[in-house]
Amino acid sequence: MREMPDTNSLLVLEDVYKAYGAKVVLDNIDLIVNGGELCTVVGPSGCGKSTLLRLVLGQETPTLGRILINHKAVGYPCPDRGVVYQRYSLFPHLSVIQNVVLGKRLSAGIFERISRRQEFLDEAMYFLEKVRLAEHVDKYPHELSGGMQQRVALAQSLIMKPGILLMDEPFGALDPGTREEMQVFLLELWEEFGMTIFFVTHDLEEAVFLGTRILVLSQFYSDDRGDACAQRGARIVADYPLARRASSTVVKEQAEFGELIQKIRHEGFDPGFRQHVRLFNLVHDDSFQTLTEEEHNME
Repeated sequence: MREMPDTNSLLVLEDVYKAYGAKVVLDNIDLIVNGGELCTVVGPSGCGKSTLLRLVLGQETPTLGRILINHKAVGYPCPDRGVVYQRYSLFPHLSVIQNVVLGKRLSAGIFERISRRQEFLDEAMYFLEKVRLAEHVDKYPHELSGGMQQRVALAQSLIMKPGILLMDEPFGALDPGTREEMQVFLLELWEEFGMTIFFVTHDLEEAVFLGTRILVLSQFYSDDRGDACAQRGARIVADYPLARRASSTVVKEQAEFGELIQKIRHEGFDPGFRQHVRLFNLVHDDSFQTLTEEEHNME
């Protein structure tokens, strides 16, 4: 068992449980995420990946435990936590630039909206140039491809300068070629802006390619609570550091890349492999566990 270290980290989850009635979805989650990390989260379908993201966003509250961002308890969703979903968060009746500037306008008072109107538009143009959509500012969402719409959604989040950007299957609806282009593009933005990203995906190749760190969330594990608790909520069963640089897609062809994917698939996705909590591969420097006596019988 590894105790929680002293930390000045951006995001901290300690002893976090999430249940819906009698069904426990997340079971004693411990996590530290530092600023500048691109943290990818994978796990079997239905294990609670999106639930974990909604807890960090503040859209839901934990049943037990604490979640801190910059040493403060997470409250309701606010601009310091940006979010990009699989379904594009664009208003169909607004143009591209109107969609991007909307967050700035809504967070300002009426007099500030008027006095800073041009400043807000200039800032929106800056981020549209960064996402390579400067020539499409007057188009409407239905006139854009899926990849272009998702780049507008990224610009929507970036203009608010969030402390952490949460992404829930953001490229899941894209065709394979566009998806890979968006992966490379996201890495370029992450590297340029030094963003902290919490990225949920079901795609192991995407997770290993994008992340500076990969978290494997799974309900397939064992502990000392016995067979009566075989249907447990998910917890982090592996936590690996990855390369801290934007990579070419050529890395996907390397043997080590494929071997890590297979290892993660075995550790987190195989119902027949239930590793004991004492043996989890929590090899990232910031990973820790705070096990209960029931989970880890010391006798």
